[in-house]
Amino acid sequence: MSLLEVEDLSVRFDTDDGPVHAVDHLSLTLGESEVLGVVGESGCGKSVSFMSLLRLLPETATVNGTARFDGVDLLRASGSRLRQIRGRQIAFVFQEPMTSLNPAFKVGNQIGEVLRRHLGLSRADARARAIELLHLVRIPSPERRVDEYPHQLSGGMRQRVMIAMALACDPKILIADEPTTALDVTIQAGILDLMRDIRERLGTAIVLITHNLGVVADVADRVVVMYAGRKVEEAPVHELFARPQHPYTNGLLGAVPRPGAGRLREIPGRVPSLAELPRGCAFAPRCPRADEITRSNVPDLRSIGPQHLVACFHPGPDVEAVA
Repeated sequence: MSLLEVEDLSVRFDTDDGPVHAVDHLSLTLGESEVLGVVGESGCGKSVSFMSLLRLLPETATVNGTARFDGVDLLRASGSRLRQIRGRQIAFVFQEPMTSLNPAFKVGNQIGEVLRRHLGLSRADARARAIELLHLVRIPSPERRVDEYPHQLSGGMRQRVMIAMALACDPKILIADEPTTALDVTIQAGILDLMRDIRERLGTAIVLITHNLGVVADVADRVVVMYAGRKVEEAPVHELFARPQHPYTNGLLGAVPRPGAGRLREIPGRVPSLAELPRGCAFAPRCPRADEITRSNVPDLRSIGPQHLVACFHPGPDVEAVA
């Protein structure tokens, strides 16, 4: 059963240089207790897509489509209804915890504010619950850490505080935007272990937004790959890693470090500007399979197997990338 159903989502920003189509007709679903990985390079529309669902974008953004959650279309819900959902039923862990946390307040007070606002807890009860949440996200000595300021915590601890804050009201969906960026490998592994634990213990559905396919390999159930605002491939995680079909997915897999694999492969060229997308397939200028059809036409998503979708005129695995 789908907990979240997004259909035909499009996001456009009106700028001085003209319209920028940040998200182009994106459709996806999220099941109960499922971990969905959303992968792509910076600027491909990953974060914008999910921020738009909670209406967190500036007024220069125009959002179209539908996003059904618990019988409510999030894109058309009233402000008061959305405030009841945002933070309580759908929680967002933003990038850069040092800038997301208020440096002037103790972390316990910041977690407690969520509890008091949404659940009406007293100050004492909110503090006690904040300590429980810090323990849940495996922060050592939570009784002491609850009274510390963000600058007194390490980067990994700050990220865990953000996750604790998001889990404060037992949300049905947790959206984690690049939760392991700028953390060392050991801390990254700890954060990913925590994500697994949250899903298993609380049954929370998780959207894991990342630029790194390696991050979702052991955590996600299903993966959506985005490029230049569009979904280019979607498959169960094991299917995607075993039989990637889009050249871009193959390129991302070729850039995942592997023991004994030698030098990492790179995807030539650069991501196109969303204000000046090429005619045809947006990946064509970087694609080794590009031809006249690819450069002149935009491929539609099509099914090539059970739960496996790809938007490519010439799909297929790249043996060198996945070897």
